[in-house]
Amino acid sequence: MSFASLGLSAPLLKAVADQGYSTPSPIQEQAIPAVLAGRDVMAAAQTGTGKTAGFTLPMLERLMAGKPARGNQVRALVLTPTRELAAQVGESVSIYGQNLKLRSAVVFGGVKINPQMMRLRGGVDVLVATPGRLLDLYQQNAVRFDQLEILVLDEADRMLDMGFINDIRKILNLMPKRRQNLMFSATFSDPIRKLAQGIVNDPVEVSVNPGNSTADTVTQWLCPVDKKRKPELLLKLIGENQWEQVLVFTKTKHGANKLTRYLEGFGVKAAAIHGNKSQGARTRALADFKSGAITTLVATDIAARGLDIDQLPQVVNFELPNVSEDYVHRIGRTGRAGAKGQAVSLVCEEELEFLIGIERLIRQTVERRTIEGFEPVHPLPESKGAKKPGRRSGSNRGQSRPHKEHKDGQRPAGSAQARRRSRRPRSTQPAAAVS
Repeated sequence: MSFASLGLSAPLLKAVADQGYSTPSPIQEQAIPAVLAGRDVMAAAQTGTGKTAGFTLPMLERLMAGKPARGNQVRALVLTPTRELAAQVGESVSIYGQNLKLRSAVVFGGVKINPQMMRLRGGVDVLVATPGRLLDLYQQNAVRFDQLEILVLDEADRMLDMGFINDIRKILNLMPKRRQNLMFSATFSDPIRKLAQGIVNDPVEVSVNPGNSTADTVTQWLCPVDKKRKPELLLKLIGENQWEQVLVFTKTKHGANKLTRYLEGFGVKAAAIHGNKSQGARTRALADFKSGAITTLVATDIAARGLDIDQLPQVVNFELPNVSEDYVHRIGRTGRAGAKGQAVSLVCEEELEFLIGIERLIRQTVERRTIEGFEPVHPLPESKGAKKPGRRSGSNRGQSRPHKEHKDGQRPAGSAQARRRSRRPRSTQPAAAVS
């Protein structure tokens, strides 16, 4: 099947061809015709399978036929959980819409709001936004939704995980009742389906992979190691394997900064990216990583779904995430679009609970490789709760959830995550660019 057979017009087909694509991915093949037909859609697929183009292309096609947006009005709204993902989606809208007379903008927190307000004055056909900044703009009368035709929730499960449910409900109350609704995500959990009941109407449901599965193109393995020796082991893996581009995940912002300083002290070109970094610093770090100016990018989970790096070969879990689903999204940064990738986890005895949850979720046991000289003093017990591939397993009820990131990337005071801490351990699109 070709993109032409899906019903896209010549300007969009040219933009797709210019990017080197000739055949739609399974999620695009199923979702694009449904969106073009005006249906509400719920689509789930692994990261790196083309979900963004799956809604961007038909959305632009439908907007071509309507009237341009009036001042401060928006015709299509794409909500994303993070700044990086907003920038990535905004870049896709610009690339695929390069031959169309449509205006688009990207808005998120962490940068000055006035330039964004100025760009919205003339109205935009497509607005990509994070929830907090969108509400700020609405409260300042910078954006209105009387002309809204299409609403897209991108990575809806992540938005719920990050605590955006109240903001989403507020935004939904501002929307006209008659609109097309699209929900695209890596997974559709029970909470997502409950949210969908109040949004989508008789949706076409598309799913091209089992929920919470990992891509076959990603080779997964783990190294048992004592916690205090993790930095040293990571340095050894980078050096001996000559990794020239590796994305490393930590659980905390402080941990990301500390690990970055450690690696730089041994001559590794590294940078950290997390919510406390300014948007300019985050954008520069990502650009340098893509260009090869730095070889190691150390990130927190806020970046897990917002980083789109072609042919990224290595992902390292320096620390396992508390929430099992985040493991899937972390390693989904590699092995994208059919390319091969490798995901390595450095696991200490204290993380056994998290490892058990991950292996239950992905329904497979992650291969263990003990590195000579790094044998743990405290052995990593077998995760007896893990299931062999192909067997069904239980859920991960009771795990802690990620905190909500405000528009400036900070943890809100009194958040549920903050209250739980005492009980449990724990692309480069410019902001508000208009095309």
